[in-house]
Amino acid sequence: MNYPSVFNLTWLIPLPTALAFFAIILFTNPKKRLSSNVAIGAVIIAWILSWAVAITFFLKPELTEHPFDLRVPWLPMGEITFHMGVAVDAVTAGMLFMVGFVLTMIFIYSSGYMTFPGHLDPSLNTDGLDPRYSRFFAYISLFATGMLGLVVANNLLMLFIFWEIMGLCSYLLIGFWFEKSYPDPNQITPKQAGLKAFLTTRVGDVLFMMGLIFLFIHAGTLNFQEIFGNAAFLEELATSTVTLPIFGAVSWAALISILIFWGAIGKSAQFPLHVWLPDAMEGPTPVSALIHAATMVSAGVYLIVRMAPLFAASSHSATGALPFVAFIGAFTALFAATIGVAQRDIKRVLAYSTISQLGYMFAALGIGAWVAAIIHLLVHAFFKALLFLGSGSVIHGMEHGHHHAHEHGHGHEHGHDEYFDAQDMFNMGGLLKRMPITGWTFIAGAVSLSAVPFIDAGFWSKDEILAHAWYGHPVVFWTLAVGAFLTAFYTFRQVFLTFAGQPRTEAAAHAPESVRAMTWPLVGLAFFAIFGGFVAVPKEFPVFGKIASDFMLKLMEMQGEVYPFLHVAPAEFNWTPALISMTLALSGIVLAWLVYGWKPLKAGQSDPLARWLGPVYTVLEHKYYFDELYMAAFVRPALWLADFFAHFDRGVIDRIVNWVGAFGRWLATTLRRWFDEYIVDGAVNGAGLVTQWTGSVVRLVQTGQVQTYLLILLLSVAVLLLLIPLR
Repeated sequence: MNYPSVFNLTWLIPLPTALAFFAIILFTNPKKRLSSNVAIGAVIIAWILSWAVAITFFLKPELTEHPFDLRVPWLPMGEITFHMGVAVDAVTAGMLFMVGFVLTMIFIYSSGYMTFPGHLDPSLNTDGLDPRYSRFFAYISLFATGMLGLVVANNLLMLFIFWEIMGLCSYLLIGFWFEKSYPDPNQITPKQAGLKAFLTTRVGDVLFMMGLIFLFIHAGTLNFQEIFGNAAFLEELATSTVTLPIFGAVSWAALISILIFWGAIGKSAQFPLHVWLPDAMEGPTPVSALIHAATMVSAGVYLIVRMAPLFAASSHSATGALPFVAFIGAFTALFAATIGVAQRDIKRVLAYSTISQLGYMFAALGIGAWVAAIIHLLVHAFFKALLFLGSGSVIHGMEHGHHHAHEHGHGHEHGHDEYFDAQDMFNMGGLLKRMPITGWTFIAGAVSLSAVPFIDAGFWSKDEILAHAWYGHPVVFWTLAVGAFLTAFYTFRQVFLTFAGQPRTEAAAHAPESVRAMTWPLVGLAFFAIFGGFVAVPKEFPVFGKIASDFMLKLMEMQGEVYPFLHVAPAEFNWTPALISMTLALSGIVLAWLVYGWKPLKAGQSDPLARWLGPVYTVLEHKYYFDELYMAAFVRPALWLADFFAHFDRGVIDRIVNWVGAFGRWLATTLRRWFDEYIVDGAVNGAGLVTQWTGSVVRLVQTGQVQTYLLILLLSVAVLLLLIPLR
């Protein structure tokens, strides 16, 4: 098939940001503004390339039946050669459309956000920018490279390599302000949060790699098209079994799928590996937006969408992987939503929202709603990037307001040296008047997240998931429906606490609107947060169905025809689940208004929800004590074990090693002395004695008289003559 020439540029998409990373660390690091310009220029080039490939694909529906797959030989392995390369299909095109744009908005926003942080020594503030400003842009450039490379990869190994690049970048960026500390010794620091994220996601990545290895052993390749286009292989994988302890006989398709899914559980922070994501908020806010929208957690959902044919094939065995995916997703969606209602930190509310929304996507994948999952992934990226960048703008304004209040002697509620939490929503209030662009764009994102009926992208994408769950999956449906109610409640609780009423602190009263580099990206993201999901408007909808484009759905439908076992189709529109979800979403918003909006909280007033829920609120506020549970069950035993082995190493192993070393030295010294004295010296001295004795004997015949020598000669001749007859 003749592919558009622009597809040959697909391999270039991750390259600009990769080159920007090396350019910044090697050349432009001393010049901060130049470094940010290099990073922004590189990501704009990547965005243009991404949209060129994505839009070209969308304009040629026939390409869905023949995905583009460019391969180059990489590693000879006996009779086979492993190929690396890039591929473009419907899922790739959709992700490229989202990732390129969202990355660009975050990079531009970062140039305004990464000014001098107040927790550092003021003597470091020489130019108004973060002291490691250039390093930050180098790191996020590499982060972007990881996600772009993962999206265009045509095989699982290449995907895994870029997957791990993102894991490294998340560690570096979450702990970017590693010197930061808090008055409360129990509060996690950025350094600890980065390490926590890295170690927690490694648990899932190890299992992911096991699944990758098993798949390669069976398939002899990791190329997506070769594996997923082979119906006979998938059938064999679904019917052949392996016996596991406790679980018994499990098909190889199910086992490999579940192992790979554990990688997604770690990366996308699903239960029980969810604990790292809320603490990842210790990083700069643009990093939070990157992790939650354009990179990192989105990669987990993308991985399962990419592996959909394998998961679908596993469902043809008695022990399929999809029910497990659906259970984890639905449980996490509700579990995280309950925690979100009791958080005070503006970013942590959004963090639990992300965990919950990702749960929606995994639940959709588990029930076979592939179209709904990928569309909600794309829409969620737009409004969650908007919300995180909006929260960063709020935090930025609060920090500036706090410093302004102290400079003018207004900061009476906090001492000059007392820590002020600029992320605590109970320190905010009335910010809509102070920060109108930030406020209204944030509300647009909140409307989309809450799935307000008909007027936003989030409603259509979430309704698609609930419509699928309505048919044959009642437990999943009602779990997600309750989660939708809680989502609307905690989202507008956040809106009312932050933007409504009067300022509750002097910092909020003096918070300025953010600079244009921060507000313009908010406006751009708000557009897609409202209108991006209209591609999911069902054809049956009487008003917008004829207007909104269902082109994305057609592409996804046709994509299902490429791979065996994978049946992809949008759900039939049904007013019953739609009305249920609408009622619950609006009820959540109304309840939030009654509690926090009707009579906005005053300065120093506690959360009304805490009074009503009592001990339940405390449990939710402490996140069901999962951190404490993991600390008691895993961290402390691991530290105790490490301490035990350290003492064992020093007290036992080191003593044995030292004794062996001392014995070796003694033995070497002893043997050296004995061997030298008795063997070496004995041989040398013995040779000398023999020579001396021989010389003393021979010396007797050396008289110096000619007649003696003549006599000896005659006697010798005589002896020889006598011997002749004897012979």
